[in-house]
Amino acid sequence: MNYIVIGLGNFGSTLSVALTEMGFEVIGIDKDMDRVNAFKDSISHTMRMDSGDKTAMETLPLKECEAVIVCIGEDFGASVLATATLKELGAKKIIGRAISDLHRTVIDAIGVHEIVSPESESATRLAKRLQLKDVIDSFELSPDYNILEIEIPERYVGKTILESDFRSEYNLNVITIIRKVKKKNMLGHETYKKQALGVVSPETMLNKDDILVVFGSNKDIKRAFESGD
Repeated sequence: MNYIVIGLGNFGSTLSVALTEMGFEVIGIDKDMDRVNAFKDSISHTMRMDSGDKTAMETLPLKECEAVIVCIGEDFGASVLATATLKELGAKKIIGRAISDLHRTVIDAIGVHEIVSPESESATRLAKRLQLKDVIDSFELSPDYNILEIEIPERYVGKTILESDFRSEYNLNVITIIRKVKKKNMLGHETYKKQALGVVSPETMLNKDDILVVFGSNKDIKRAFESGD
């Protein structure tokens, strides 16, 4: 997988270096040449570019990248302009960094696919999530072991936990399942809310749109979820 990271401040540079160390191709972009040079040996590729310059941004391989992460935080205007430019150019997936509620509201209105805040999610944690498709969240217990929330792959839908062989084949423990359940709100209208099912049994059936919460080693998690459906 390939990623483009725009803005090589503390957050963007940490994210870019972490993804590069995981073996991904990363293009790190900043308008400050000193930052570009500072990370040229630790990020796959670094480029000096004004992210608000549409003509320059058109030269990037946006369609070939899994995601473009806009990490500009200090310059509100530059962040919004970069996000709008990427949206106009049809980037496959845009992840935006928000440093305030207003910032979040504006880039959400532009239409980013995901918003992260450094205060609640570290760059290293985001890098770990990006290793596998459809990962929603992760919690690192040690460098080798994680608890992961992941959307259920199609190949497991309709099987029980036992039939899916998470324990015997992949050495993973399914802690619980998060599922959309129908509930009535205070006005009596039916809505869908996400709810953990509690402790699941081997006979628990896996449904479409379920979110699995699993525990295991990083290598076993990759074996179970990185192959195609």
